[in-house]
Amino acid sequence: MNEREIRRKEQGKEAPAEPAAGRTEGSAGAEAGSGAEAGSRAGAGSRAGGRASDKMGTMAMNPLLLSMALPMMISMLVQALYNIVDSVFVSMINEDALTAVSLAFPIQSLMIAVGAGTGVGINAVLSRSLGEKDQENADRAAKNGIFLAFLSCLVFMVLGLLIARPFYLSQTDDPEIVSYGISYLTIVCTCSIGMFFQMTFEKLLQSTGRTMYTMFTQGTGAILNIIFDPIMIFGLFGFPEMGVAGAAAATVFGQIVAAVLAIFFNVRINRDINIGFRGFRPDGRMIATIYRVGIPSIIMQAIGSVMTYGMNLILIQFTSTATAVFGVYYKVQSFVFMPVFGLNNGMVPIIAYNYGAGNQKRVRQVTKLSVMYAVAIMLVGLVVFQTMPDRLLGLFNASENMLLIGDRALRVISLSFLFAGFCIVIGSLFQALGNGVYSLCVSVARQLVVLLPAAFLLSLTGKVENVWWAFPIAEIMSLCVTLFFYRRIDKKIIRRIGEKTAQD
Repeated sequence: MNEREIRRKEQGKEAPAEPAAGRTEGSAGAEAGSGAEAGSRAGAGSRAGGRASDKMGTMAMNPLLLSMALPMMISMLVQALYNIVDSVFVSMINEDALTAVSLAFPIQSLMIAVGAGTGVGINAVLSRSLGEKDQENADRAAKNGIFLAFLSCLVFMVLGLLIARPFYLSQTDDPEIVSYGISYLTIVCTCSIGMFFQMTFEKLLQSTGRTMYTMFTQGTGAILNIIFDPIMIFGLFGFPEMGVAGAAAATVFGQIVAAVLAIFFNVRINRDINIGFRGFRPDGRMIATIYRVGIPSIIMQAIGSVMTYGMNLILIQFTSTATAVFGVYYKVQSFVFMPVFGLNNGMVPIIAYNYGAGNQKRVRQVTKLSVMYAVAIMLVGLVVFQTMPDRLLGLFNASENMLLIGDRALRVISLSFLFAGFCIVIGSLFQALGNGVYSLCVSVARQLVVLLPAAFLLSLTGKVENVWWAFPIAEIMSLCVTLFFYRRIDKKIIRRIGEKTAQD
């Protein structure tokens, strides 16, 4: 009897062995989701017209991966676009406004970490439960996940009211930056219900293979944000001029509309899970199962928040412009990384489903294809960053000093793209196979053990341009650790997928 069977007997139907999924470090995260339809709802698991998820185990791999990933890649590109447009409009106010929004990034990424990490746990349980035809467990995971999203919203509402001012004062004493930042961060945190509900309900759609609907919800929210950004910032069409607060208001408005749409699609269209709350009571065991998978992902993305906060503290010692450049880099690089995260969102449900179904060949196929696509995307991004950094910075109304600092920064940091695509995909593979601790180790080593200390030591040279080399140095280390863990997981898990099926 292998480890998976033992664990399943111990846990019964409450918590079948589940994979984690996702990639962190500031990403939107690749959430596990299986398109598998449940068995208990349809007796032996069959229903007229076939299951929405049958393609996970039977469709040719390249068309399957593209059909699953492209909608999410497109929606994430739209998300990246509105992130950039948001900062472009803020930069039109002045550089201090852009710096204030950049300094808010650690808290915003922490919110994303909690939402996406919880989604990883929800969809990991869902994908394994649906793959194993356990409808009851899948429904329980969905309902408790929605409950956790609501609790997360309440926590950040309180934090937004309590910590906005001390958070900014810990980074700068410039009164204008602090004033801009408090108004921006307070709105984003206290109105976070849209973000948490949007992420949770979109992941439920993804987990059952309905990625086209998530593209629509994300796209709608992003487009509304883009439209209302200038209206609310500059007071157009009779709206009051809100400045930086207007950028925050436009953001949360788009998130709330997207959340409403995601809820509608789940209630009216997603028949593979039942999210009715009549008689609902929080299930402690299920919540523990969700967080057992999701907490490593939350920690990994929270580590990204710590890294960003630490980098802001290092850079602002040189000049606030360096901090603004770092913020601009994170906005622009999302155009490169978001498609890879979308690719992961398509890959992970396929891995999770076929892992549950015991199909080793398809797990390997989708991993290989995903690595190839991710590396290709990152190489394109590298070329763009190396050849036109001045044009990218020019989008943000960059001053001469910002262009001088930013040109060097974008060229040096983008060298890390050479290895990042492979590391991102394999990190998601670790989590999809239930070894999120490997991804956690890579993340901690990259961002806290290497990147921040290297940046600090390089800052002692007194030249801000040297600080940027911490990023490619950390990525090389990340590649080495990722390869080490991949060899371990290939030997212990991937090569053994399907053994139970063969024995039966």
